[in-house]
Amino acid sequence: MDNTRLVPLRGSERSAHAHARSTGAVSDSERIEVTLVLRRRSEIPDDLVEGPETITREELAARYGAGPADIDMVKRTAEQHGLTVTQTDPAARRVKISGTLGQLRSVVQADSLTMVTTPDPADEERMVEHRQRTGDLRILPEWDGVVIGVTGLDNRPQARPHIQRMKAHAVHSSYSPVDLGKIYRFPPGTDGSGHTIGVVELGGGIPEGDLDAYFAMLGIPTPRVDVVEVGSGSNAPGDPADGEVMLDIEVIGALAPGARQVVYFAENSAQGFADAVSTAVFADPTPTAVSISWGQREDLWTAQGRAILDAALADAAAMGVTVCVASGDNGSSDGDPTGKPHTDFPASSPRALACGGTHLEADPATSTVNSESVWNNGNGSASGGGVSRTFMQPSWQANVGVPNGNGQDRRRGVPDVAADADPKTGYRVLIHGRDEIIGGTSAVAPLWAALTVRLAEALGHPFGMLQPVLYDGAAPGVSPAGFRDITLGDIGGFAATPGWDACTGLGVPDGQALLARLASV
Repeated sequence: MDNTRLVPLRGSERSAHAHARSTGAVSDSERIEVTLVLRRRSEIPDDLVEGPETITREELAARYGAGPADIDMVKRTAEQHGLTVTQTDPAARRVKISGTLGQLRSVVQADSLTMVTTPDPADEERMVEHRQRTGDLRILPEWDGVVIGVTGLDNRPQARPHIQRMKAHAVHSSYSPVDLGKIYRFPPGTDGSGHTIGVVELGGGIPEGDLDAYFAMLGIPTPRVDVVEVGSGSNAPGDPADGEVMLDIEVIGALAPGARQVVYFAENSAQGFADAVSTAVFADPTPTAVSISWGQREDLWTAQGRAILDAALADAAAMGVTVCVASGDNGSSDGDPTGKPHTDFPASSPRALACGGTHLEADPATSTVNSESVWNNGNGSASGGGVSRTFMQPSWQANVGVPNGNGQDRRRGVPDVAADADPKTGYRVLIHGRDEIIGGTSAVAPLWAALTVRLAEALGHPFGMLQPVLYDGAAPGVSPAGFRDITLGDIGGFAATPGWDACTGLGVPDGQALLARLASV
């Protein structure tokens, strides 16, 4: 077998995990399924991604999916090397192949591939074992320029759930999601009926009985919640990520009880994350919104990993899907132990509606806001935000005063929007039969997803990328109509100011004012 023919795959270089401990070699007999991401037949125009026009899955596949000749060539060459083609999806541009590691080495190789243990991002006291690759990937020369991404050889945990718990004595106040819908003036007469929200989960599960008990407590019929298991992912309650799963579902179900939720469980890996988002985006029926409460510092992704997921978000926008993503819970450093500024991906993609967090003091009985400021409790417990090192500044963000960050000009600023996220003023939820107070920007992404479907219900159409419309009318020091500006507080490296800032974006929603504004567009 001549493996010297293989050529480097651009953007695939990967470093070892900082806390990896080797446990041995990966057996050549281990069966692995990898995802091959193919090039588009033509690039999606910016005006389709950012504009009001939307297309169907079938139209996207025909114009911007993978070409039939490319798919046939990749399938044929994989099968010639003894591999099994397990799935093809022209719209999502994916071909999945399976075989032993020994067989896969004839078409894709890493510089190094070993078994290691690393801390579980959902519970850093727990170690998880996985495959780890380092260096570049190399692929068949026939695939060069056709296959633009390969995921699955390395299945290290890729993302963290952006959820924060607080001991009871430290909680100042707490709210049910229904309270917050009133405080943020969600449009009356809407409940999300006729719309679907996709929810991406990279671990955890739905404890039996919790949803019925929680919504009975709120006096709301239990919403429809369907489960899709992607790849090796499963609905497996008993995992540390159960809190994330239940927070997402309960916030959406309380704020958009008429909407159907589809929860996509996938392995926490670059492959699992991208496959889950793509599966959610290309579902039938097409969702109105997708909520993602998981992410990781930009520099802890490979270039190909960011590109694959960013392309899936572009597909979403073209089909009218609004993707709401938590901006992170570790302030301007996003958890970098050196304190250097970082943004969290995928929130840092311009195609994502990046959702930051506040500290809210309000009276639930009257829906009166006493004060609202940037969430920052110190010790790294703060809303995520800043300036991307990777993504250029989109045109709709050019005139709001995004600072030049990291020595680079005109980069994407994060977040776009915000809502309550401080666990000290957190959300009342039910997990494993226990009442808990939870915060984190993990709560803000589903809140904005619920608001999005209620706005879409009121106006009779989905939005896709909301940002170009939301930012219209914004200027340095000025937030546009539909937002209540947050001007107090900081996240470490950035402080709140009038207008857009890298702490809470444009501000928190005034749902009724936002509806009036969107109706006039």
